[in-house]
Amino acid sequence: MSSGALDVIEFLLTTHLYDKHQNLDENDLPPEIRQVFWHEGSIERPLRATVENAREAAGLDRPWEAISDLMFTDRDEFSGTLELTQPEMAEKWFLDRAADRVAANPTLAYAFEDRDDVDADYETARDENRPVQADRAWIDSLLAEHFSDEEEEDGENMLDLVDIHAPEEVELTLDDLVLTENQEDEIKKIVKAIEHREYLSRIGLREIGKLLFVGPPGTGKTSTARALGYDLDLPFVEVKLSMITSQYLGETAKNVEKVFEVAKRLSPCILFMDEFDFVAKTRRSDEHAAIKRAVNTLLKSIDNISLIQDDVLLIGATNHPDQLDAAAWRRFDEIINFPKPDDQMRADILRVITREMHIEDFDPPALAERTEGLTGSDLRMVLREAVLDALMENRTDLRQDDLLRAIEDFEERDNLKDLDMIEGDHDALVAGGDISGAGGEDDGHSHDH
Repeated sequence: MSSGALDVIEFLLTTHLYDKHQNLDENDLPPEIRQVFWHEGSIERPLRATVENAREAAGLDRPWEAISDLMFTDRDEFSGTLELTQPEMAEKWFLDRAADRVAANPTLAYAFEDRDDVDADYETARDENRPVQADRAWIDSLLAEHFSDEEEEDGENMLDLVDIHAPEEVELTLDDLVLTENQEDEIKKIVKAIEHREYLSRIGLREIGKLLFVGPPGTGKTSTARALGYDLDLPFVEVKLSMITSQYLGETAKNVEKVFEVAKRLSPCILFMDEFDFVAKTRRSDEHAAIKRAVNTLLKSIDNISLIQDDVLLIGATNHPDQLDAAAWRRFDEIINFPKPDDQMRADILRVITREMHIEDFDPPALAERTEGLTGSDLRMVLREAVLDALMENRTDLRQDDLLRAIEDFEERDNLKDLDMIEGDHDALVAGGDISGAGGEDDGHSHDH
């Protein structure tokens, strides 16, 4: 029996049992099923299973063909509706072939947990199911609900200030990162704080959940924040502080307030504020008074947002911690350092970013010795060059020598940054864009794999 038939029958059983048990809610539907029924901020009963939404939920081009030979299924050719004509027979057929799937589906776990032939617990299945607040559909519907009443232009400007990722869109977990022991310990602490928010609130310990990530570009600050969102099933709201400065200076403070409003509407979520050194630069400069008011609004907004009370985990990030003043530092209850990786970390990064590849004579420690000072994103660039050079020779296999040559090329290219002028066609560099190829100060692909 194909897995496609099992997928479609699981979809039909889930919709049938969800309608049957009215006490179940949207968090009892697996995300891939929930999203096809989400409409204008809710899921309405009865669920109507069709060829179209079965195709989307099961990932099959022709879902009816996968189950058409089963005697307990039927299709209305006019409406495209799919149904189980004999639900009890469908249940037996499914459990005989895929009882192990029940533990990952809260609706099925609720219906079948008391059966002797099923090893599943409803509460466990529900806890491990991604919550509806982490779905892209939920995020979009909530934003539409709360901001569609604003003037159209103003609403668009507000959403332009932030980049919002649903956890399902991140595709990066904490297990995919090479972190220092201190980074891992601090992340474990914040995870515990999130799990025990009610307890912390009860004892009055509310000044928790404001982290500052500091370190050079490419060392994993953004990647770690995004991976944390994925692992905790939290929407990820990202804003670069330099981008909230409006051409209409009087609007800048309002932009700051809008960013925090978005985060509170999407809570529980992570609010990631990049380029936090923008705060200190502005406070020390002769910038326009409106910009300084905006920075003061930002600092007050940070004071007034809380993981414990608002369900918003605030993470600031800066490549220039030396530029932050005391007013900025004291807004955070924890500072996490992201240094450039040492030899052991570089070897580990090389192992994990090449784990889907076979490399002849691969020696990560030797490569680590040759790459002192390089960040995780630099190492990914080295691997990119090695792969492309091999493809130029019509090879999909890699050798240690390919990586060594790529390291030499990277160092040579990196040295070009220090040249004031290059003889010849000066427009070549402009046409080529960023000669480093590393994306400036974006550290979103640093120590990950």
